[in-house]
Amino acid sequence: MTMPASPPDPSARAARAWAHSARFLITAGRLNELPEPGLPEVAFVGRSNAGKSSAINALAQHKGLAFASKTPGRTQHINLFAVGPVDAPDAIWVDLPGYGFAAVEREAKQRWQAVLADYLVQRQPLAGLVMLVDARHGFTALDRQLLDFVWPRVASGDVRLLVLLTKADKISRREAQHALTQAQQVLGALATEHSDIGIALFSAVSGLGQDDAALALREWTSAHSS
Repeated sequence: MTMPASPPDPSARAARAWAHSARFLITAGRLNELPEPGLPEVAFVGRSNAGKSSAINALAQHKGLAFASKTPGRTQHINLFAVGPVDAPDAIWVDLPGYGFAAVEREAKQRWQAVLADYLVQRQPLAGLVMLVDARHGFTALDRQLLDFVWPRVASGDVRLLVLLTKADKISRREAQHALTQAQQVLGALATEHSDIGIALFSAVSGLGQDDAALALREWTSAHSS
């Protein structure tokens, strides 16, 4: 059952136009290859089959911006995208490798798990994290481990968190409500007075949640720059 997105309001249209400006910047194999701290960064992270690349492409309205491999776990680099005016970008989107790595050798898994953890814990420009969770399955053990890595920064208010429950077009309204309730329970148990957390159903196919996501990302960038 496909759930249509609500008509966008002017602020949502502006946020979507901003998101549509996303374009490829660089690929990094290690943290020390990332740019010097400057523009606020919004990182996208999720299990390797959670629809992360599809979500980035949907927000940017660019089918080929983020590479979606047919073999989950094959993309093992950090890809950066500049967002905002061409001559003066105001944010960077960071596409982190999917975790889980079902098709990757053990040594590569361990290396990229360490890179993910180090980025989430240490990267100073990180302003917000978009966590992609498959709405059909909810939070897995690996998703909860990811939360553990980043939670001190979220709890302190240093990093904002938006959980997108992806592939919502593939489930019924009842199942979607159950997915929302489960996510609220998981995150509500961790929330503090300083944490800034959002949850939204999302579909790269129907458009559900895309306005909410674009608005959040734009607001994070504006708040970080002010």
